[in-house]
Amino acid sequence: MFKKYLVFNIVFLVIVISQLSSIYFGYSILHMISKVLITLSLMIILVLKTKLKGRFHKRIFTGLIFAMMGDIFLLFDTNTSYFMAGLTSFLIGHLCYISAFYLDFRSAPELDKRGARMAIITGVVLSCASYFWLRPTLGPLRLPVLVYIFVITLMMMMAAFRNKRVNSLSFNLILTGAFCFMASDALLAGSRFGHAFPSVGILVMFSYMIAQYLIILGATERKLLAHDAVN
Repeated sequence: MFKKYLVFNIVFLVIVISQLSSIYFGYSILHMISKVLITLSLMIILVLKTKLKGRFHKRIFTGLIFAMMGDIFLLFDTNTSYFMAGLTSFLIGHLCYISAFYLDFRSAPELDKRGARMAIITGVVLSCASYFWLRPTLGPLRLPVLVYIFVITLMMMMAAFRNKRVNSLSFNLILTGAFCFMASDALLAGSRFGHAFPSVGILVMFSYMIAQYLIILGATERKLLAHDAVN
């Protein structure tokens, strides 16, 4: 599968290395350029491979637009206003992804009830653990962060609900990407609210880039299995 995207993989690897190097060495210009290129490159491959046919790919593309806005706001994260703007942009992007995944779930909502229960239990445990870990240092941001945790958890659960409704490659890529998103957001929130540690910025961006990469490749490889599927 990776050979199928050989040129893109090479380009994206260069972007990843550039972004991580800019964080480690403190190259501000390289940091800004490579950060914008993360979502821009993913937009391009999504359009080239899918032509944005159907609502699923259009919603994923819209999610990438809001992710790019979030990246840009966080580049200028000098105060709470920029951070909240970035948080809101990513929140809307996650909602776009959720709405796309819901299309697959709706194609056959009665399938895999056991898997759905496992996803719900896992989501509840992870979201509660994340919130209570952060809660003592959140202050007035408790409600916005709680809402964000709920949405990112819902995205993971909805990605899990695609099981048996799409091909296994797309399912595994997107579900893994959703878990990477949860890890990235947890690390970002931890670093923001008093739980920072050396190299946390590198881990945040690495897990974020992997998350977006896996979700977009999963979207390009998506094939619905249900006969009455919604496109």
